[in-house]
Amino acid sequence: MKSILKIILTTIAVLILANVLPGVSVDGFMTSLWVAIVLSLLRLIVRPILVILTLPITLVTFGLFLLVINGVLILLADYFIEGFEINGFWIAVLFSILLSIFQSILFQFLKEDVKQLNRRN
Repeated sequence: MKSILKIILTTIAVLILANVLPGVSVDGFMTSLWVAIVLSLLRLIVRPILVILTLPITLVTFGLFLLVINGVLILLADYFIEGFEINGFWIAVLFSILLSIFQSILFQFLKEDVKQLNRRN
């Protein structure tokens, strides 16, 4: 249940960012939902492989190379999903940073709701 809520919140964040950022476009809610699902799968499967393969450069850059990896994941989602367009690598990195910020804020509300439910029980 919690992962479904996270995907829905990510869908909302993708819709908001697509309306705010120039160079990012999403056709609609269902496309945004597919973006959220594909991004979660890419983060689950592809990201750990990329992190391990690029560990030396990640250590040298003190972890800043992870921003590049996140941008690549956004571009991969752009490649796989029709109706989701990112115009350039740096827009993908910016989209990734802002999406992470939005997710942190939205998921914080989700954690507070779970804490309140646990107090009631």
